[in-house]
Amino acid sequence: MRVLFATYSEKTHFHAMVPLAWALAAAGHEVRVASQPALTEVITRTGLTAVPVGTDHNLWRISERFLTQRFAEANPVAYNRIRGVDLPPFARSDEPAESVGWDYLRSGYEDVLGSWYKIINDPLTEDLIGLAREWRPDLVLWEPTTHGGPIAAEAVGAAHGRVLWSLDIFARTRQNYLRLRRRQPPGQRQDPFGEWVAAQAAAHGVEFSESLITGRFTVDQYPAPLRLDTDVHHIPMRYVPYNGASVIPRWLREPPGRPRVCLTLGLFSTDRFGGYPISVQEVLDSVADLDIELVCTLAEAERSRLARVPDNTRLVEFVPLQALAPTCSAVIHHGGFGTTNTVAAAAVPQLVISEQHDTPILGRRLRMCGAGLDEYYTDITGERVRAHLVRLLDEPSFAAAADGLQDAMLSMPTPRELVPVLEKLTADHRTGATTS
Repeated sequence: MRVLFATYSEKTHFHAMVPLAWALAAAGHEVRVASQPALTEVITRTGLTAVPVGTDHNLWRISERFLTQRFAEANPVAYNRIRGVDLPPFARSDEPAESVGWDYLRSGYEDVLGSWYKIINDPLTEDLIGLAREWRPDLVLWEPTTHGGPIAAEAVGAAHGRVLWSLDIFARTRQNYLRLRRRQPPGQRQDPFGEWVAAQAAAHGVEFSESLITGRFTVDQYPAPLRLDTDVHHIPMRYVPYNGASVIPRWLREPPGRPRVCLTLGLFSTDRFGGYPISVQEVLDSVADLDIELVCTLAEAERSRLARVPDNTRLVEFVPLQALAPTCSAVIHHGGFGTTNTVAAAAVPQLVISEQHDTPILGRRLRMCGAGLDEYYTDITGERVRAHLVRLLDEPSFAAAADGLQDAMLSMPTPRELVPVLEKLTADHRTGATTS
């Protein structure tokens, strides 16, 4: 069958799709990846076939104008929303609908439409639908904010589903929204997000349904103890690490002489936001006297900001986490999708310093299952990092819970094992009806 992966040009979102795309291609299916031109080289480096569609979005060019210290001090609420630190309507998606409230969700959808959804979708949707009509895929797999994907699928009668790169804050938020919407007076049941998706679909002869928002099914890569339950059809798939071209350095091939701890705050903050939200220097200083080997992955630009490097610290610009994590006794990180799952797959306790999007929710869920600890970035201090790290290293319960989390991941189907499931879902949902 023909399988089209659809994503706007965001590298980390695409990386979450790569192992499944490989599995489908290895099973003999014809696979193509449609995205905006800016992602073309990232796609082709994986060995997959890229199809550039539309024009590049300018989400980050717009955001960069406001991601400055001066703007943050003058407009803290707006700054946090632009940076994604406080992102209604999704930031409270682990709470009951009643405690979240109708006004928060409705106004949150209005805000995110203008600050995210329209910016990333408008430049690609029409061309993506044109590609689908030319190539006629049987199955479209889309990242959960690229809504041109399901519209394109429905336009040609293809099956379609989402591939998550986060907790399913999208389906949970939509579930809460629809529940509260039904309780509003008839004249006050606004649905700005649904109306926007419906208008996009109608422009291409596609009738609106909730599947254009949450898919016919959803591939979820988080293990059950961390996953957000929703009312959509979730299909679990074991997370397989992929973060681009990687080389294992010689020092990593040798066993550590003392407990090894990794500190990694990801690339997103340095690539998009001009730096980390916490002081790396303070963290390094706080654990400088511990008998550990601290491996700190730090971009070159961030290294220049350090005044000193403790003797127990090894600075590296990049090292493949899937090779580093199994050698560690603990990992301190930002709560990103790939980082959290890679560390969990290695059965290593973790400290999440959460900042944006779903990471505060993820940190809480990790703490609840006992496999780690969490702190919100505004509350973090070097003293707290040290105290949490000592607990992770000294208290056996964290390692035991991390083993349990690893077991939960190993019980999930691999991408290869998911292929026949997707073949059946495609047969069940494909209509083959072409919309002119």
